[in-house]
Amino acid sequence: MVPPERSARRPIDPAALAQVLRRLQRAPSAPWLHGEVARRMAERLAVIRLQPEIAIDWGAFLGASRALLMAAYPQARVLAVETDPARRDATLAALAAPWWSPRRWAERPAAVVTEAELGAGQGQLLWSNMGLHGAIDPQAVMAAWHRALQPGGFLMFSTLGPGSLARLPSLYGARGWPPPHAPFVDMHDLGDMLVAAGFADPVMDQETVTLTWPSGCLLYTSDTADERSSVDLGGRRIIKKKISA
Repeated sequence: MVPPERSARRPIDPAALAQVLRRLQRAPSAPWLHGEVARRMAERLAVIRLQPEIAIDWGAFLGASRALLMAAYPQARVLAVETDPARRDATLAALAAPWWSPRRWAERPAAVVTEAELGAGQGQLLWSNMGLHGAIDPQAVMAAWHRALQPGGFLMFSTLGPGSLARLPSLYGARGWPPPHAPFVDMHDLGDMLVAAGFADPVMDQETVTLTWPSGCLLYTSDTADERSSVDLGGRRIIKKKISA
C-alpha cells in the first residue's frame, strides 16, 4: 500500500498546465529534448525479449517516439494514444502519408485513439515518453497504463526527477518569485506507485542531460512568463531527466 502522501495529487494548477499543453500541442513538432530522451530510452529495448504485437504509444505527439518504436518492432502495430481529442485528430493527420508517398503502401495506416477510446488489455508494450511529470495524479495515470496492457506486457516510460531544474528554485526565490514548477516525484515513490497500480518488479534508471546557454537572458526568454506556476513539459529550461522502465 502506498502511503497517502505518495499517492496524493501533485500541486499543479490545472489551468496553467492546460495552457502549457496547448502551447506544446500547437507546435509543429515535439521539443528536441523529448526526441533525445526517446532515443536513449529506446536503447533499452534491446535487452527485452518480449516482441510486442501491439505497442501503445501514450501521448504520441509529444513523445516523439513513433519512428523509434517502428524501427525496434517492425512487425508490430504502433497504436498512438492522445489524451486530448483535438490532438488526436491533429496527430492522425500528421501521421497520414500523402497519397503520392510510397509510405502509403509500405506502412500500416496510422491508428490514433483517445484515452477514453482505448480498451483494456490492448497491447504488450506501453510506452510513455516525457509526459508523466505533467500529470496532476501520476498514480491514476499508471492505473490507466496498467488497464491498457495485456497480462505479461511491459511498460517503458520517462519522466523528470527531483534533480531537474535544480538551480531554478534558488534563482526564483532570490527574486521573490513563486516556485518555477511543481515538485517532481522521487523515483522510489514512483516505484511504489507502480507496484500499487499493479506492475511487478519496476526497474529504475537515471541519466542527466545538461543544457547550456550563452546568457541567462536567452534562458528566461525561451519560455513565456505566465508558465511559472506550472510544469514546462519540454521547454529549453530542462536540464535533467529521469528514465524509468
